[in-house]
Amino acid sequence: MTSTKQPESAAPPIPDSRFPIPGSQTIAIIAGEDSGDQLGADLIAALRRRYPQARFVGIGGARMQREGFESWYDIHELSLFGFSEVILHLPRLLRLRKALVARLLELKPDVVVGIDAPDFNLGVEQRLKQAALLTVHYVSPSVWAWREKRAEKIGRSAHRVLCLFPMEPAIYAKHGIDARFVGHPLADRFALVSDRVGARDVLQLPQAAPVLAVLPGSRLSELSRLGQPFIEAASRVAAAVPGLRVVIPAANARVRAKLDALLARVPQGESRPLLLDGHAHEAMLAADVVLLASGTATLEAMLAKRPMVVGYRVAPMSYRIARALKMLKTDIYSLPNILARASGIDIGGGLLVPELMQDDCTAEKLAAATLSLFKDSERRGAVVAAFEQLHQALRGGLDDQAGDRAAAAIAELIDARNPGHG
Repeated sequence: MTSTKQPESAAPPIPDSRFPIPGSQTIAIIAGEDSGDQLGADLIAALRRRYPQARFVGIGGARMQREGFESWYDIHELSLFGFSEVILHLPRLLRLRKALVARLLELKPDVVVGIDAPDFNLGVEQRLKQAALLTVHYVSPSVWAWREKRAEKIGRSAHRVLCLFPMEPAIYAKHGIDARFVGHPLADRFALVSDRVGARDVLQLPQAAPVLAVLPGSRLSELSRLGQPFIEAASRVAAAVPGLRVVIPAANARVRAKLDALLARVPQGESRPLLLDGHAHEAMLAADVVLLASGTATLEAMLAKRPMVVGYRVAPMSYRIARALKMLKTDIYSLPNILARASGIDIGGGLLVPELMQDDCTAEKLAAATLSLFKDSERRGAVVAAFEQLHQALRGGLDDQAGDRAAAAIAELIDARNPGHG
């Protein structure tokens, strides 16, 4: 007779969420986009270690579902980009939000966690908080850059805000809102000491050659504004740095086709840039200097400990409107500079990371700033040391993961409302 006993090393089975055990917790999570799915999966794994019989429901993707999550709707329903796209789908989004709120009000979960997607989630959270359900918003909107008073609206929606950046809780505290810094998950995924040799082996780049990684954006709309000046700048740098290897990762096939067309328009020197399918992290790790578009990629380059030059352009009309309405509350744009200012890090000689925005984002200026970094090894060393310090700060100086700290902050609320229910 064959034994059905599991080996001792096997993971405990995930309970069937359709049939929750009486007295167990029900935790609702609403995630939008791929990044939210990853955060949600890490959070579920950490919460399940605290509440082994919990039921997890709401909106999530494949990663969350692999952790035993019951998704009521497709996560791509919330994966929209840009004002015009949201307006186009607004009637459907409003119907979805109404149905979701009704279902959650009927279920009455122990807590509702909205992950990012603030334009959708904050409205859901506010309605549920008004109905006395416990709500948490995970990933603070950029209140330090856009309309700080938005923090008050977030406070009306969430009992607690979980922040990825250490300077954010102080902003919420000014408005009397409970906010906790839980660390940035990307800081857990990058080693404190980066592996340049291994990355160059993966990309088959010579170990002794100078390398420039160029990342002009992952969307076609970004490439239409940034692609040509970035590639022209790389060509200028290659002409001035003997033996330079230029690597350009493409996020997908459409981006690669656009980059191929742009490269055909710009005269190249002896070594044509190496165009990669994906491998953005490896390209950063392999590089001596990174030239990239402003956005989350700047945080990734910082965690890879690579000196960088940041450029960006938005549509001229959008830029003029933002300036006229005084919507932007900061004079710096890239996350490394924002974090350095908040942490009091100053290595002299201007910003930690050169920023060339809007009209300054030209091939000539991008090339000059990039060449300056290649020529100044002392500056590069100081930048790397500052990045190491910021990496530690994003991890909170602790050994546990961001998902574990987020789970602890949520569990504290659950257990306070339901003592003895854990």
